[in-house]
Amino acid sequence: MQFVEEIVVDEFLPTIRSLLAGELRERGLTQSDVADVLGISQSAVSKYAHGDVTINERIADDERVSATIEELADGLSTGDVTPVQALIELEVLVRELETGGDLLAQLHEEAVPELADHGASFRVHDPESDLRTSERVVSSLRRGLRILENASGFAGLIPAVGSNLVACTPDAEGIDDVAGVPGRIFDVKGRTTVPAAPEFGVSEHVATVLLAARRHGADASAAINIAYDDDLLAALTERGHVTAEFDEVDDITSSVGAAIDDEPEATVLYQTGGTGIEPLIYVLGADAESVADDVRSLL
Repeated sequence: MQFVEEIVVDEFLPTIRSLLAGELRERGLTQSDVADVLGISQSAVSKYAHGDVTINERIADDERVSATIEELADGLSTGDVTPVQALIELEVLVRELETGGDLLAQLHEEAVPELADHGASFRVHDPESDLRTSERVVSSLRRGLRILENASGFAGLIPAVGSNLVACTPDAEGIDDVAGVPGRIFDVKGRTTVPAAPEFGVSEHVATVLLAARRHGADASAAINIAYDDDLLAALTERGHVTAEFDEVDDITSSVGAAIDDEPEATVLYQTGGTGIEPLIYVLGADAESVADDVRSLL
């Protein structure tokens, strides 16, 4: 399985960086200058300069790519274009090349020929298609999981039942519309362990909390559960979160709904446990990355 975003990372990005590095060097920028402009190391610039990085010739030969590289090299070398502005221009170019039957779409379909089995009416590279929407959710979830895996100390926030970071599609109605980690995230000898790649329909508990909150008006598309602690709850409040308590002894959907109804601005839900029920905190957010960042800020 290969997402079009992987084509962007593995083929488009190295090609663009190599072309830009070469053009900037031709305009008199030092290796150190190029590294600063592109946000990469000097050793990486050296690899690009010496041809040690494989580029995709089809991308390099595309007229729109060539024109964009020339414009950005001119602007970056004179300071008329900032690195952020250059990034925006390249983002726009990526979206254009992903659309319909364009270059990145073609490369994706060649890498995954099975996409053709969906028929001519299936537009995998339509930004609004169900598959593209699902891709974006899973990609966001992967980035969020990487944040947690690399966050020193996160394992200490994982409850005995395990954590799960979940994210849903914009029109999510059920658990099958929510992606999460199969088997949950566990603390294995002090190390955060994600046992498998994220999938849709594999999280029942955290997904149910997220869906219940959304049905009652919560503006959230992602959530995570962590161990309950008074200090953690206080820290989240200090960071601007609004908290609401619910009673998981009752039906979880009704309980979460009642909590949101009482505190519509809530972005953190919690329950203090009961007989056979572990106390937990649920952090809600716009996407998986922002939720992971919120949790990382507690460490």
